[in-house]
Amino acid sequence: MKISSVQIFWMMASMEIGMTVLLSMSPSIGDAKQDAWISMLIATSAVLLIVFIATKLSLLYPNQTLIQFSQIILGKWLGKIIVIPFFVMWYTVTGIILRQSSDFLHLALFRRTPLWAIILLALILMVYATYLGGIEGIGRCSEFLGPVIIIALTVVLVLSVKNMHWTRILPVYHDSGGAAILKGAISPFSFLGESVMITMLVGFMSKPQEALSRAMWGVGLACVFLIGTTLGVILTFGSLAAKMWYPFFDMVRYVSVMEFIQNIDAVIVVVWLCSVFIKLSLYTFIASYGTAQWLGVTNWRKLIWFVSLIVFILALVPANADVSSIDYPTKFWVPYVVPINMVGIPLLLLTVGTIRKKWAK
Repeated sequence: MKISSVQIFWMMASMEIGMTVLLSMSPSIGDAKQDAWISMLIATSAVLLIVFIATKLSLLYPNQTLIQFSQIILGKWLGKIIVIPFFVMWYTVTGIILRQSSDFLHLALFRRTPLWAIILLALILMVYATYLGGIEGIGRCSEFLGPVIIIALTVVLVLSVKNMHWTRILPVYHDSGGAAILKGAISPFSFLGESVMITMLVGFMSKPQEALSRAMWGVGLACVFLIGTTLGVILTFGSLAAKMWYPFFDMVRYVSVMEFIQNIDAVIVVVWLCSVFIKLSLYTFIASYGTAQWLGVTNWRKLIWFVSLIVFILALVPANADVSSIDYPTKFWVPYVVPINMVGIPLLLLTVGTIRKKWAK
């Protein structure tokens, strides 16, 4: 299985945009108020550093995945142990994303449909794409859906301009202050930091030497749209956006051009689902392929059924949307996954791996 550098670009861009735009705005605006766009800028700088570290780490062993080169760097057993937090991350976040996206569909479009049925249908689609296409199929989907997502978001922002009031961004910094702006950066950073999954993707690239630039540009493009949409939401609703579950979606509902172009929220839901589909498929592939490598199983596709069962159960566990959208990020993702999986382990492996490479020379 091989993927091109263009596909890496679109994978990183399209999978980062959907959930981040939908879910990271409210907490950020709640903390930083009208200065949330500055928080997004700070999160962008931090996440680009994460991408740089993760890609540099992968390029030490360009034809291998995180599961393989961690064992070369730290030895077989320690290398296997240190990646266990990544399995916890991949399995739980796939279940949570599946639940969050299903909750959104349930609230927005299918109130009378049982939630478990929406979860199951999304899971079947995700498994179908991953089983048949593997990482190559996901790459081709990203290449096609990525531009569609970008064009749709651009059109929405342009159509929303007439609802925006530039005074709602004022005063800059005075109402929030540095500490609140930094706190507001945590939520978008925790979403965008998922780009650390590049450590499982570079090994499939036909030209790994192009991984760094393509991954940086892909995540950078997602960040540009995150900043733009956050600004659009603030200029439309002001600080009231902090009290909304999905402020970007509500901004789309306000679009009305000459009483002809209206009700485009359903279109945006479809476009947003494209991004979620790519993200879920990537996590399913990484969890299945990584588990197979960790256990020494040759046919990684057999592990998809095991991963799917675990993910389905995890998606049903949260009692309500508060648990999946608030408790999971605040009590598990931010205090544990962000410092350990996104910063600590990649930095440790990069440091030890670089030293070992120099000693080997």
